[in-house]
Amino acid sequence: MGTIKTIALTAAAAAVLTSSSAFAGCGINGNANVSILGNDFPALHAVFSAAEQCAGDGVTVTKNHNKDYKDFMVPALTVNPSEYSALTVSNGTLVTLMNDDLVRPLDDLVAKHGQALSKTQLVTVNGQVMAVAFMANAQHLFYRSDILSQVGMGADDVQTYEQVLSAAKKIRAAGIMEYPVALNTKAGWNLGEEFINMYLGTGADMFKPGTAQVSINNAHGVASLNMLKQLAEYSHPDFLTFDSNTTQAMWEGGKLALATMWGSRTSGVLDDEGSTKEVVMGTEFASAPSFNGGTMPASSLWWDGFIISKNVSDADAEASFIAMMNGISPAMVQANNDAATWLIKGYKPSKASSGVTATAMNGAAPYPMLPFIGALHGAAGSELSDFLQGKESANQALADMEAAYNVAAKEKGFL
Repeated sequence: MGTIKTIALTAAAAAVLTSSSAFAGCGINGNANVSILGNDFPALHAVFSAAEQCAGDGVTVTKNHNKDYKDFMVPALTVNPSEYSALTVSNGTLVTLMNDDLVRPLDDLVAKHGQALSKTQLVTVNGQVMAVAFMANAQHLFYRSDILSQVGMGADDVQTYEQVLSAAKKIRAAGIMEYPVALNTKAGWNLGEEFINMYLGTGADMFKPGTAQVSINNAHGVASLNMLKQLAEYSHPDFLTFDSNTTQAMWEGGKLALATMWGSRTSGVLDDEGSTKEVVMGTEFASAPSFNGGTMPASSLWWDGFIISKNVSDADAEASFIAMMNGISPAMVQANNDAATWLIKGYKPSKASSGVTATAMNGAAPYPMLPFIGALHGAAGSELSDFLQGKESANQALADMEAAYNVAAKEKGFL
């Protein structure tokens, strides 16, 4: 596989975040079926609902929001015709789908219907457009300023994970919260992402340069695991079940003071639903912290976008592209400005996007778009639970990860 062009979130991009413009009406000709699959959070609800407006006159549009979509997206797109004609993807999921040749090149559809897209929205592989990006994302720090103030701390006191631990210790000692910290540490994909984020914060390579040979059983890997374990000690004992929906609900329920969560969750914790005025007023966002004396945020920059399935008819592919263009129109952004850090014309940065912007400006690395990164991500997600529960050493956990990665990478032909 060739190198995939990533969407780099520089300081300027974080402020302006590129451009696109509305697709003037749906304009789908003839009968067609559009079926969209993606994750389950407010920003995608807005995109999918706008795409649904293209239904009618012989065109059907259906959608499936599912937080576990990664678990079944490959078989769903492998059948011919595929179960879904369009899918929202990110840095990591695009690579997974392309490894199995399930993504339709979009050059012809971009030429016909995507003149309003900016070049930075076009994700290319070997010169072909394979996805259209429409929002930026990253995990960053959520903190309760009102609770920090009770222990004599503020925003400047939670810029590193060592400082976060110090704050958590003071909050617990003051009897405010026994478990003030949360990360998305559910065993599986979420836990794997937390390891990759932490390791990227060391600035070290995860693979030997120019190869698929993993190299994480080192001082950087040990430091990453030890920090995750220390944070877990201030999390609820059920931390291995925490996914994004769980941590958001805990935050809105006033059960957390410090959390690393996705930027796409900010609008949900700032609205009036499922929370209290006290929590909403006290919630602030900051860059993902650094750790271990480093300066890089221990996080990864992501883009979210859409692809069209390879295993659908040309008519359904074209209709799906048009519907998704309607889904990412400036009109949708105007109605849902704070739901995401949009890569679309008309977006106005706000408090909701401040954490993603700060993480990008502080130099966080993009999530690695390597064909074999999924194998390492999966190995981390499946092999770290014992370490976090105190059942094995950091070096043993890293050795187990490398062994699991090697098996998966060999099966895929990367080694």
